[in-house]
Order: sequence, then structure tokens, then C-alpha cells
Amino acid sequence: MSTKVLLVGESWTTSETHYKGFDQFGSVHFHTGAKPLLDALKGSAFDIDYMTAHEAAEGFPFEIAGLDGYDIIILSDIGANTFLLPPDVWLRSKCVPNRLRLLKDWVAKGGNLIMMGGYFSFQGIDGKARWRKTAVEDTLPVTCLPWDDRVEIPEGAVAEITAPGHPVMTGLTGTAWPPILGVNEVELRDGAEVLAKLPDEQGGHPLLVLGQHGEGRTAAWTSDIGPHWLSPEFCEWEGYALLWKNVFGWLVAR
Repeated sequence: MSTKVLLVGESWTTSETHYKGFDQFGSVHFHTGAKPLLDALKGSAFDIDYMTAHEAAEGFPFEIAGLDGYDIIILSDIGANTFLLPPDVWLRSKCVPNRLRLLKDWVAKGGNLIMMGGYFSFQGIDGKARWRKTAVEDTLPVTCLPWDDRVEIPEGAVAEITAPGHPVMTGLTGTAWPPILGVNEVELRDGAEVLAKLPDEQGGHPLLVLGQHGEGRTAAWTSDIGPHWLSPEFCEWEGYALLWKNVFGWLVAR
């Protein structure tokens, strides 16, 4: 039987203006950062539905029954406002269910949640991801800083494995991981289990953290799941797919 996973976020749209002397014109591009993860888990026991950030504004469930069809929910590079300000609230001033509280209740009764890092994860660039002091933060094994939490590492950082005997690390020790180029800085909750971190000389920040909320399990990965914070070498590394299979396997293991 496959494990049902919902990946939410990992998309954005850019608008550009091109100037050519007196003249100018605009162009718009849609981007997704989900491809490395989706490709890595293709054909595996993890059946992933992908919901882009703009789809999530109205498409993410407003009732807990809509979440119950999933074993794992991944929030990746998507801010809290997308869930708090759907069109009915932002444009029509209607009351709707608070989907951040819904996620907290879903985890408490046995759902499994992981937040992946990025410019709109945790507190994010300029503090705009706004997950601090939310119901979702209550479930995570880490807490968010109250300001821009990015740690940019242009020289690259190689993770240090702090719990090599943990089941998630099976097959992932013995050789150095490829470099990452940044993380979101977070603070650990009591009881959180850190499996990997940055080297002390680069801040020692947590990279992979596991925890529990109620009957559910939660995890935090503080770097991207693809470029730009993950180097091409990391995305192409044979351990990339194994890492996520191990993490997701731990989330659903009871």
C-alpha cells in the first residue's frame, strides 16, 4: 500500500520588464522547485500529489476531512498568508475556517507534517513567511525567529550527521553529503531530535530535526528541496532520494 503525500508550495511567478532604448515590453514566467523531489520519488511507495502555491490559496482543504486522505503533508517555500488570506477573506471579507489551526488539529490526531526550508518557509526573507507564533509552528520541533532568518552560505556547507545510528540515516553515512548554500535559522524545542546540522564554524544551525505533536510526527528540514539552496550536486546525489524516503518512512512509522 502506498503512502499518500501532499506537497504544497514550491512555485512562484516572476514578472520582468525589458528595456531596449526607447521601447520596453514585459514578460511573465512560472517556476516550480518541486521537480527534484517529485522525480526522486517517482515509482516509489510514496504517492505525491503536488499543489502549487497559487492553487493552495483556494485548493488547500478548509475541512479536516480533506486532509484525512493524506499520510504526510509537506509545506515547502509557501508563506502563512496563502492559507490565512484566501479570496473569500481577502476580497470578500467572509469568515472561513483557519487552515493553520486545522493542520495543527490534524497532526494532533495522527497526521504527519514536515516543513521544508526556503525564502517563504519558517520566518523567511524579510520575515515575510510569517510562520512564527502560528498554530503550525506549535506542531514543529523548532520555533521561528521573529525576523529574516536566512543564513546564506555562498561558499557551501557540508552537513554534519549528529545521529548516525538513527533509522533516517540508514545508508546516508560514511561519505560526505554534497554542499548546501543556505538554511533558515531556527531554535530547537525541548525534546527535538537533531539528525544533521551545519558545521560549528558555519553557525552549527540545525538542518534536519524530528519531533512529535500529539499523536502525529513532525520534521523540519531547514534548507531547500532543490535549487537555489541545494546545489546541483545535492539534487543529483544518489542519497537525495534515499534521504526523503527515509524521512517520510520515519514520519509514518508507528
